[in-house]
Amino acid sequence: MGCIEKLNYEVIQKYTSFKEGAAYISKNCAEIYEVQPGFKLFDKAIIGIPPIRIGIDGDVITFPFTKPCYGTFLLRVSDAEEAALVRRTAKCIKH
Repeated sequence: MGCIEKLNYEVIQKYTSFKEGAAYISKNCAEIYEVQPGFKLFDKAIIGIPPIRIGIDGDVITFPFTKPCYGTFLLRVSDAEEAALVRRTAKCIKH
């Protein structure tokens, strides 16, 4: 993919902290995974305070995305291939 801006995403939270994003994911997502900074999602390295939580509901991925100079946003994107990638490579903490 390469550019998050080209995805059909939904913004769940604007200007959020990683703690707030993790709390939202823990409360609202069926599957929860943890990754370290540098984990690639949509061909972009995720940055943040480890461990970084990623939530999945079916093919929908909820994750924090930090855009330098703009802050951190909690995004939701439907993508079966990326959801499968997370399931295969990330540490599952709730399934």
